[in-house]
Amino acid sequence: MNKNGKSVLFLGKARDGHVDRAVEYCRCYFDAVQVFLGDWGDSRPAALDDARPDLIISYLSRWIVAPPLLSRAKLAINFHPGPPEYPGYGCNNFAVYEGADQFGTTCHHMAPQIDTGPIIAVARFPLLPGDTGGTLLLRTYDYQLVLFYDVVGRLIRGEDLPSAPDRWGRKPFTRRQFEALGQITPDMSAAEVARRRMAMDVSALRRGN
Repeated sequence: MNKNGKSVLFLGKARDGHVDRAVEYCRCYFDAVQVFLGDWGDSRPAALDDARPDLIISYLSRWIVAPPLLSRAKLAINFHPGPPEYPGYGCNNFAVYEGADQFGTTCHHMAPQIDTGPIIAVARFPLLPGDTGGTLLLRTYDYQLVLFYDVVGRLIRGEDLPSAPDRWGRKPFTRRQFEALGQITPDMSAAEVARRRMAMDVSALRRGN
């Protein structure tokens, strides 16, 4: 098989089946693929300090890519498990909490601030009655992998990446906002408590794994 000659730096989440399939796809079609997988709280790999890849792919990565590394790469793209209306942390949880009709996944050029770069492509799908934060995220991961195959496939074929008309809809949600969403206080109504519990229910993720 004739492989694409670009060097790839792949950053992703550890112990995730979707990430594993994305890595294997890259290894099948690119000559040189360097992979770093981690969990929340893991130290950033020291090898990134000297990395000079042609292409950075951030796919459910737990690390923020530093500006010096971004500047050394010819292209850096991120796959965000949420649509442009829901940038940042816990996007699936906030979508359930707010009663969104649609959700999705976004591929975008990376910028120093997370989930702010120009958008390449978006895949959207409807929420279903009874969706929780967990069930929504499981479906998002499936759609995200298909989007990954499409976007990275274009690069493998030597094609230019598209530019989506979508724009980010708000400032990225922060970890502090996500943690606040999980708090329940005595003064909250029963409806508010129910909304928060649905949004923060991730039991489906444990079943899905």
